[in-house]
Amino acid sequence: MHRAYTEFCIAENEWLEDYALFMTISERESWSEWSHWSKELAHRKPQALRLMKKTCADEVGFWKFCQWCFARQWSNLRLYANERGVRIIGDVPIFVAYQSADVWSHQELFELDENGRPSVVAGVPPDYFSETGQLWGNPLYRWDIHEKTGYAWWIARLRHALQLADLVRIDHFRGFVAYWEVPADAPNAINGKWIAGPGKKLFEAFEKAFPHLPIIAEDLGLITPDVVDLRDKFKLPGMRILQFAFAEGEDNLFLPHHYVPNTIAYTGTHDNDTILGWWNSVSDQEKAFAQHYLDSDGHEIQWDMMRAISNSVANIVIFSMQDVLGLSGDHRMNFPSQPTGNWEWRFSWDQVQPKHTQALAKMSLEHGRSPL
Repeated sequence: MHRAYTEFCIAENEWLEDYALFMTISERESWSEWSHWSKELAHRKPQALRLMKKTCADEVGFWKFCQWCFARQWSNLRLYANERGVRIIGDVPIFVAYQSADVWSHQELFELDENGRPSVVAGVPPDYFSETGQLWGNPLYRWDIHEKTGYAWWIARLRHALQLADLVRIDHFRGFVAYWEVPADAPNAINGKWIAGPGKKLFEAFEKAFPHLPIIAEDLGLITPDVVDLRDKFKLPGMRILQFAFAEGEDNLFLPHHYVPNTIAYTGTHDNDTILGWWNSVSDQEKAFAQHYLDSDGHEIQWDMMRAISNSVANIVIFSMQDVLGLSGDHRMNFPSQPTGNWEWRFSWDQVQPKHTQALAKMSLEHGRSPL
């Protein structure tokens, strides 16, 4: 057991040492933001770091041990799933949290001022979800510095993500073409501006590091032709959300007859309401269009929508558990731009009835999505 732990620490040293030290100092500093630590620690003066490692060796070891325990348990879970034909999709947000080991240990890669505070932050302009946009607050990248390193930090990040999952969805893919930059002191995201991202340079570096890019492009939001071009140049599957399909006419690209095979189709993502919650909130016009398009009486609209994308040409279709169980909007997973009350929904196995598994099995078989 001790040998396995030691081997893990050596293999993951690229990030593990900084992470464990960051967590140790954070706890000692009552979890205050790292820019409020002493200047020596905030700016990573070598002597201060060496002293902290020496005097807090037990605490540093504790955080390493926690990561080893998780890695061991997750590896067993992934192996269990893979042996049963289940692949795991991971999620890699384009940006990282300010209060993180990533930013503290790689300050040169982020847009920070002389005090270590973000000078500009990430967000998106006003959209479907929010009239004032979404002020995410993440520090933005200094892409010129990333380019000089051959995008080493990004390659390491993706490589580690692929130790945890079989393929990864990169959130906010459009930000690699252009991202919404907001002044750090802005109250909302309205007065931001578009800034060019790294584009194909980053993905060319990915191609050199990974022979087959195991990436799903989250190509939602304000998608411009150059975003589509980047996605298609590297043959990345995009996403289609059926809940977005009925607000416009037959030309809406979220309608299943517009799908292409290299697509991941969802009835709704974690950011959407459940299908029943959506159905009870949309306009009569959208309901009428959906019923006509789906040939549905609306009685079991969640199953009609699941069948529509299952019967499409999309290579992969994904349903939320809430929709399989036919749950209302009270069971929604996440509200974009709402900072609290998210990611708290859980299900229990007694909610899953034979009728649910039988319906999924029948639909998968009818549409050629079953391995049987």
